[in-house]
Amino acid sequence: MEITWFNEKPKDLIVTLAAGNITLNKPATLYFENAYSVMLGMDKLKKLIVVKPLNKAEAMRHDIPDSNKYKITVRSSYSRVTNKAFMDEVSELAGLNLNVETHKFKATWNHNDQILLVDLKEEM
Repeated sequence: MEITWFNEKPKDLIVTLAAGNITLNKPATLYFENAYSVMLGMDKLKKLIVVKPLNKAEAMRHDIPDSNKYKITVRSSYSRVTNKAFMDEVSELAGLNLNVETHKFKATWNHNDQILLVDLKEEM
């Protein structure tokens, strides 16, 4: 008997952008399970959104200004960061009208820097 065991392909990390928030799907949320807050950033030249999870100890340290830390809501099947001002900048950078509809993008996890990278050129 020659058995080939089924090995399900890993699910893509998908990020949904809306007018006031970023929502991460379940596979992306796995990297944020222990996040107390996050830092949000952009690479305007490469058209990337950068989301860095901070655990409670990192979030409570005073070397990162409070104005750079944002609340993340983590649930079993998704996580969400709400920040209208940031989403307005993302909308402008990507040329999206997030007030009309949401947009989904592929993301990747950078293990070295412990950040989620959302490629605004990879719309689904």
